Amino acid sequence: MNATAASLLGLLDLGGGDLTAGELVRVAEQRIGSFWTLTRSQVHRELAALERDGHVEPGPAGPRDARPVRLTARGRAAYREWLTERLPAETTRVPVLLAVALGAVLEPQALRDVLERSAAGHRDRLAAYRALDAQLAALPGGEPWARATLAYGVHHEEAVLRWFATLPEHVRPPDAGTPRPRAEPPAEGPERQA
Repeated sequence: MNATAASLLGLLDLGGGDLTAGELVRVAEQRIGSFWTLTRSQVHRELAALERDGHVEPGPAGPRDARPVRLTARGRAAYREWLTERLPAETTRVPVLLAVALGAVLEPQALRDVLERSAAGHRDRLAAYRALDAQLAALPGGEPWARATLAYGVHHEEAVLRWFATLPEHVRPPDAGTPRPRAEPPAEGPERQA
């Protein structure tokens, strides 16, 4: 089982029902899109293989011949084993680090422009993650699993923005200040009560 297949089976399991390829892409973008990208072509290719291997079963064709699929018991067991017993080592590909690593061959201003665009993207993602965290916290039950995943994204973006601020002056983008810490709510307990 590969990581894409396992993620699709997990999303089907979380969804608790039949989903078409298009619906799976939308669910993936909402639930895991900021750290796990899936393309529509990957989803179609993997669903065909998962069906062939008995991990999903198709439902009747709907509008535009879209066929929902349902997770089978075999598929549930396979992806859960993959998550707990066969999870691969992490791989890291950070394009902006490639630009920095090869920065000596670039014009200094060109590299600064790349870094500024990247820093702006990280600031935007951090703001979006914090806003989403506040929305999730307000839901009944607080969505602990989603918020725990989101916390990784928040910490990652804060760390990347701190990294930008530590770059040598001739490399650092102009607006690379460290992220402002999020205000924590006051602690509740006997010491805070009047």
